[in-house]
Amino acid sequence: MGYDTLQACIRDLEAAGRLVRLNMEVDPYLEAGVIQRRAYQAGGPALLFTRVRGCRFPMLGNLFGTLDRARYIFRDTLPALEKLVRLKVDPGDALRAPWKQLGLVRTLWNARPRFVANGPILAASCALSDLPNQVSWPRDGGAFVTLPQVYSESLEKPGWRHSNLGMYRVQFSGGAYAPDREAGLHYQIHRGIGVHHAQALKRGEPLRVNVFIGGPPAMTLAAVMPLPEGMPEISFAGMLGGRRLELVRSANGLPMPAQADFCISGTIDPTKTLPEGPFGDHLGYYSLAHDFPVIAVDRVHHRPDAVWPFTTVGRPPQEDTTFGAMIHELTGEAIPTVLPGVRAVHAVDAAGVHPLLLALGSERYVPYESERAPRELLTQANAILGQGQLSLAKYLFIADENDDSRLDLHDIAAFFRHVLSRVDWTRDLHFQTRTTVDTLDYSGLGLNEGSKVVVAAAGPQRRELPALLPADLRLPDGFHSPHPCTPAGLPGILAVQGPRCHRPRHAQDPTMTEFCNEMYTAGRLADWPLIVIADDSAFVAQNLNNFVWVTFTRSDPACDIYGAGEATICKHWGCAGPLVIDARTKSHHAPDLEPDTDVEKRVDQLAAKGGPLAGLW
Repeated sequence: MGYDTLQACIRDLEAAGRLVRLNMEVDPYLEAGVIQRRAYQAGGPALLFTRVRGCRFPMLGNLFGTLDRARYIFRDTLPALEKLVRLKVDPGDALRAPWKQLGLVRTLWNARPRFVANGPILAASCALSDLPNQVSWPRDGGAFVTLPQVYSESLEKPGWRHSNLGMYRVQFSGGAYAPDREAGLHYQIHRGIGVHHAQALKRGEPLRVNVFIGGPPAMTLAAVMPLPEGMPEISFAGMLGGRRLELVRSANGLPMPAQADFCISGTIDPTKTLPEGPFGDHLGYYSLAHDFPVIAVDRVHHRPDAVWPFTTVGRPPQEDTTFGAMIHELTGEAIPTVLPGVRAVHAVDAAGVHPLLLALGSERYVPYESERAPRELLTQANAILGQGQLSLAKYLFIADENDDSRLDLHDIAAFFRHVLSRVDWTRDLHFQTRTTVDTLDYSGLGLNEGSKVVVAAAGPQRRELPALLPADLRLPDGFHSPHPCTPAGLPGILAVQGPRCHRPRHAQDPTMTEFCNEMYTAGRLADWPLIVIADDSAFVAQNLNNFVWVTFTRSDPACDIYGAGEATICKHWGCAGPLVIDARTKSHHAPDLEPDTDVEKRVDQLAAKGGPLAGLW
């Protein structure tokens, strides 16, 4: 049976040696975040901060800090959910062994929440200013709820059956928000709450929302699950939690979990937006201040023994990486049933998830062709880009599983080697321009706006990937320090340091075109299929994570892809020589996340021998 409260989870983890209680005073401003990130990077335990400066509520960090701990938390219920997924993949399994499915009846029964008259969440209330003033990065615009569960319902079909629960950013101090009365709600493009908000705006009515914090751990994972259309997240939370979710009514009339730790209850004003942010986000940069909806707060409910769970995000991997891994484990097998012909997809966490998507498809259109080319792969790529949050992918690399049965999308370096040894840049690049991209991605033409490219590779190997530079290599003026990406396991990819980039946001850089033309005319680096121009080429080539992070978060396909020997034929762009990606920092990019050195030094002292944090990492 899963945990019905966060407190039960804390007690169990502590008894199992998976949680450490810290009784030193911790500052929620930057210090708690640094400690949590250090513990995560070391694969350390969950951390319960019992003394939080300026706040009476304890804080819980690094709860989902390892995949092993997340599996432990849901150990009693994951097998049943995995059975449900397998039934979707192979419905005939239930007929072959019906006795094995008897336990699923209870799991499905738990999907239905039940309303109760009372619960701990109704026992007390407080002000927004009483909550932990957690700030993760020095330039953050204020305090944020970093593990929020934002609940809303359809205005056209009210009730939990047509509800949405999502992890959307909530800022409750700073900026232009009225203290203790307003909070900012930042939800990204293509999120479920947007449908409900659109209904409210059409009617000119406020949208009721509740922000749950804490409660049964299943609620947190449910809030990030990409569920099928029509399946409410609170139903999934009941199945994952191993019991029906108990709900009570909040100040605004919407339900809230009876066992939640906190609930910020209010309405979204249909006539008002305010600047939200900046906020250090999971692409590794600050998402800047933009106008977003405002919650007029009616009340902040909390249970008497409430604990404030938190995380910090930044350049991956971070704690939210665990969520991605759990989602893949639960849903990976179902991908072929949703996207015919697609065998697997992998949103690369180290690249910030949406900037880079890898996929395995299957070419079946013309099996009799003597030399195969990407055909059905393009159909499958379009299907992927039309599917839920996969539609936010910026770079999609798709390969034919028939070319190599050993291909594994989680072996990213091997996948790139496979694609680059087969790709034909005159044929295999397919762009979408002036389209939607991730709200957090600042590489494109504006907020939510940029481009996409599909790279489809199928057929026999056409080149050996080089690993060594020619001894007589000369680069055009301003370009220097070439570094093969072989330390990252990526032969055929060359990182080159370029001059400082000054291109306007809506234009390409003529110096990049000149670089490509000169390299092509002189016949240099013709054997290298991919060249990345960066601010620090040695950093890019150092390891795989650096390569994918810099290359795919700092470039927009339509603006930043160039090619040696480029040509446009019937509006299809390609190049005869190497593909060149400009991954330098541009003036319109969001700033990198940089820690506060004084806080880092203070945490170093606390972690030194004899200090209260000694031995945690």
